[in-house]
Amino acid sequence: MRLVNHERNAMDLRTTPVHLGLGSRAKPVEGFTWDPEVLQAYSAAVAADGAEGRMVMIFDGDGLGDHWESHPAGDELVVCLSGSATVIRDVDGALDHVLLGPGEATINPAGVWHVVDMEGPTSILAITATLGTDHRPRTDTRLTERVGTPSPEEAP
Repeated sequence: MRLVNHERNAMDLRTTPVHLGLGSRAKPVEGFTWDPEVLQAYSAAVAADGAEGRMVMIFDGDGLGDHWESHPAGDELVVCLSGSATVIRDVDGALDHVLLGPGEATINPAGVWHVVDMEGPTSILAITATLGTDHRPRTDTRLTERVGTPSPEEAP
């Protein structure tokens, strides 16, 4: 994993996220994976950016998210590029559901646990404050229920 200072070629945000850092700098993260060693190297490489650092990445998927996450250092912007996604937030034990279609976005506040469920093939763009990000498995059946989530036909 390495941060690239001046990338001149097109990059795929699905495989090469971009780190937004201090001084309005944007650096592609070559060789990024979700492997613990790579995540640790990424964290070390961007540590000087502190809570102001952000990762920009596209995620493709279909189905229920398999883990909850929380970003204590800052808010996260989630944009639906295609398909349909439901962002579920655990706000003081109450589940908040936000249905997103193409071009729609929501903000996950700093420190709020959230998960994303994708309805059929879906692409989302996330801009995330990664410092201190925490994950937990999605094992609590109460939190995996889709009760209260409107279908696309029911959505306003």
